[in-house]
Amino acid sequence: MPAAGEAQKSRKQRVYDVIFGYDTKAGKTFDLVLIIMISASVFAVMLDSIGWQSDTFNRSLFILEWLFTLAFTLEYALRIYSSPKPRSYVLSYYGLIDLLSILPTYLAYFYAGANFLVVIRVLRVLRVFRVLKLFRYMGEANLLFGALVNARRKIFVFMFAVFNLVIVFGTLMFIIEGPDNGFSNIPQSIYWAIVTITTVGYGDITPHTPLGQGIAALAMICGYAIIAVPTGIIGAELMQQFQTRGSPSSYRKIECPHCNAKDHQNDATYCRLCGGVLSPDK
Repeated sequence: MPAAGEAQKSRKQRVYDVIFGYDTKAGKTFDLVLIIMISASVFAVMLDSIGWQSDTFNRSLFILEWLFTLAFTLEYALRIYSSPKPRSYVLSYYGLIDLLSILPTYLAYFYAGANFLVVIRVLRVLRVFRVLKLFRYMGEANLLFGALVNARRKIFVFMFAVFNLVIVFGTLMFIIEGPDNGFSNIPQSIYWAIVTITTVGYGDITPHTPLGQGIAALAMICGYAIIAVPTGIIGAELMQQFQTRGSPSSYRKIECPHCNAKDHQNDATYCRLCGGVLSPDK
């Protein structure tokens, strides 16, 4: 019995090294093949959405999609089998994405068109960061994420103000233009306001009265002004992140004699917190 247990443990470890590992040749090869299969399956789904294929071609895509789904299902089962903590894997980001990437094909039996949701598999290609050793770029990603997190309150206030603005513009256009000019209700008028303020301008709904056109022109001008706001917010937060996360070599390691603050820039004469004069490096 112990020998059988050791053999099973060794087998699980080998499977784990191939599926979850990326330092070994087998692990790298597995991940690269997986990424190629994911890309091919997403491409096949895109082709399947085009209406000009022959019945034979559609049949081939159908078979190909099921082959990919069965392969990914087997891979998902092996990941659960070999994981030291199966529950943690299943509830993790990649575990949920792995599960969601195989469900649409099975759901297509009950809901027509559900198979097109397999494009969610493209999120699994994020594993390319570890396969191609791109983790060195994660610092920049964390910098941007930190800026967005720090600016979340400003962004919320900005979005709330824009939300109120489109309601006002939409309601005005509904009152001024009315159903005769395509503004049949306030929600549809709000849709027009969003399209106009974001400078997309689909043209499916357009004002016809002089007053409505004047309101539309004002909304367009506001749209250009609004675009600059989030740029300034994120830019300011990014600059703050750069200042607080600069390379260690650009900071002096001395303490402020007044407040004991550390990490001052090389050219700093005064403390960044209390404003006291810094002592020279010894």
